[in-house]
Amino acid sequence: YKIMGLCWWTIEVVVLTTVFSSLLLVRADEHDHKYTDKEEVVLWMNTVGPYHNRQETYKYFSLPFCVGTKKTISHYHETLGEALQGVELEFSGLNIKFKEEVMQTTYCDIELDKPKRDAFVYAIKNHYWYQMYIDDLPIWGIVGEADENGEDYYLWTYKKLEIGQNGNRIVDVNLTSEGKVKLVPNTRIPMSYSVKWKKSDVKFEDRFDKYLDPSFFQHRIHWFSIFNSFMMVIFLVGLVSMILMRTLRKDYARYSKEEEMDDMDRDLGDEYGWKQVHGDVFRPSSHPLIFSSLIGSGCQIFSVSLIVIILAMIEDLYTERGSMLSTAIFVYAATSPVNGYFGGSLYAKQGGMQTNMCNIYQLLSKKRPSLTCICYFGPLNLVENTLVSLFTPLICIPITKNCLTSSFRYFIFTSFWAYKIYYVYGFMMLVLVILCIVTVCVTIVCTYFLLNAEDYRWQWTSFLSAASTAVYVYMYSFYYYFFKTKMYGLFQTSFYFGYMAVFSTALGIMCGAVGYMGTSAFVRKIYTNVKID
Repeated sequence: YKIMGLCWWTIEVVVLTTVFSSLLLVRADEHDHKYTDKEEVVLWMNTVGPYHNRQETYKYFSLPFCVGTKKTISHYHETLGEALQGVELEFSGLNIKFKEEVMQTTYCDIELDKPKRDAFVYAIKNHYWYQMYIDDLPIWGIVGEADENGEDYYLWTYKKLEIGQNGNRIVDVNLTSEGKVKLVPNTRIPMSYSVKWKKSDVKFEDRFDKYLDPSFFQHRIHWFSIFNSFMMVIFLVGLVSMILMRTLRKDYARYSKEEEMDDMDRDLGDEYGWKQVHGDVFRPSSHPLIFSSLIGSGCQIFSVSLIVIILAMIEDLYTERGSMLSTAIFVYAATSPVNGYFGGSLYAKQGGMQTNMCNIYQLLSKKRPSLTCICYFGPLNLVENTLVSLFTPLICIPITKNCLTSSFRYFIFTSFWAYKIYYVYGFMMLVLVILCIVTVCVTIVCTYFLLNAEDYRWQWTSFLSAASTAVYVYMYSFYYYFFKTKMYGLFQTSFYFGYMAVFSTALGIMCGAVGYMGTSAFVRKIYTNVKID
């Protein structure tokens, strides 16, 4: 079985690597395009949708826009990430050539009947905007606007393009919408465009800098949060280490003193503490199949997060459409052995006999990530007589991580759900490291209190105490939705909370796995340093 699994994984990685590499080569060739004079420059129409609902997008020509006269274009290669992100590139039909200016020219007419007018009016009422691409550079425009009374509606009919070129490359594109025309049924509306070329000093490597918002990510609160988080981690690690070392030293001294007593004195003594459960502490957890699958999935999610962030730090993945998502999918498939190794080995260590079921669980977690979002939402299995171990997972982790990720979570939310491009992945790597350290420290404290109360059921407790971060993040998503956005509609609302549920669950599984792995090392360490009769 191991040999067969290794062979299948090798074949899967080879196929995925070949396909992914070919797609990258094709996209790299298109992205790094060098033009000759009067060479065709394609204007792609992407999507249209409400401004406040970024994820609610439709094809550009789902609105009754007309198409230009040019029909033949060069071939376009769509990537997996673009398809999953809903990129719908369609040729505009506009005839644009490199360094060739075009005066205002009518390229088509819209026969505006009542259904078409109603479609445009609905789009204007909901603040529809559209997106276009020239040489992979995005351009945005507004469909139209209403008057102050909201009675008359106007359509922008003139696309004024200004393209900057540096040598034989396109480095800048700007769109100005003009030609406001009132929407009146049973009229003909001419659509026009113009193209103006200008020389630019912007380097090709820096052409995406205009889309970034340095003031947004270099705000003093952002960098203050880094210092605050760093100091918080130092304080937390130092505090946990000092308390645990002093406490464990006293425990070891007490246990050594008890070993020097004779049997009668030992029986009369008041033995207590984590040593008393040494015979049960390494028992298999309840529901070992589900538990091992969650741990394996969490280790894989952590591996994917770490590798993707490192790749994003090395390469500017935000400069190509869908590259981040394509990279994440490839890395997720390539790291499937991480899931199988950690989950399978843990299941075997716990004496699991249903190896076929374990393989099915691992297969589901690798091929259907949404099916692995199975969390244990029942009451936490904590010691009843120790309130500290009950409230620490529910209070300490959210409180400490609130200081750690207060600004970070806002920037991430705004980058994904609004119109900001996230590019400070070094900061994200630092936050990931801080998150793991805090998670391990807090879960170790929780586990120590639990074992000291002579409750050996620490596996699920360590996992769930760390995974409780997911509840906190999901609660924050409600606050962000109602107070930081203007989203509306059933589609966008269900999309937002559905994806936030998936993201929070994945984050919880990852944190749970990290917490369990750190706690497992701690438990094995303290029990190997004490003499057991």
